[in-house]
Amino acid sequence: MKNTALLLIDTQVNMFTPDPVYNADGLLDTLQSLLAQARAANAVIVHIQNNGGPGDPDEPQTPGWAIHPRLSPTSDELVIQKETPDAFKDTSLQAKLDALGVDKFVIGGMQTEMCVNATAQRAAALGYKVTLVEDGHSTFDFEGEPATETIAQHNHELAGIMTVSPAKGIQFSG
Repeated sequence: MKNTALLLIDTQVNMFTPDPVYNADGLLDTLQSLLAQARAANAVIVHIQNNGGPGDPDEPQTPGWAIHPRLSPTSDELVIQKETPDAFKDTSLQAKLDALGVDKFVIGGMQTEMCVNATAQRAAALGYKVTLVEDGHSTFDFEGEPATETIAQHNHELAGIMTVSPAKGIQFSG
């Protein structure tokens, strides 16, 4: 379905090594499965890539900046680079999706409380139908708050403005 897009946010090497996000291996499996499903359904696939500043783990053209090899884009998939948590801000994302007739998103990636949250909320505010993959986003433990609590909190809060579904419930066709 060309009107559905899979957005993989900041699935860059630095999120998986050397200090990985919570459940990094399971997350990679989940996102790789979603990517395969989206490709099989001929869905629009968008890889969002964060451009960090000098010395950051995701500084452009450094090893940590690259999209993880298990999720590498094909030549016909979009790669949108961003410099803020909101993948729509100061990027061509909306124009490209509108040109492709996309009106529904499936979103996964990193980090839950930052880029996933900002992009998902912005997409919903712009009128897109958004599905957040409940088990398809992650973050790090911060200041005594386990990543599991951050993920659960955002799944609960975002469910008020979008669909939150486990990966096994996601379909890109039919």
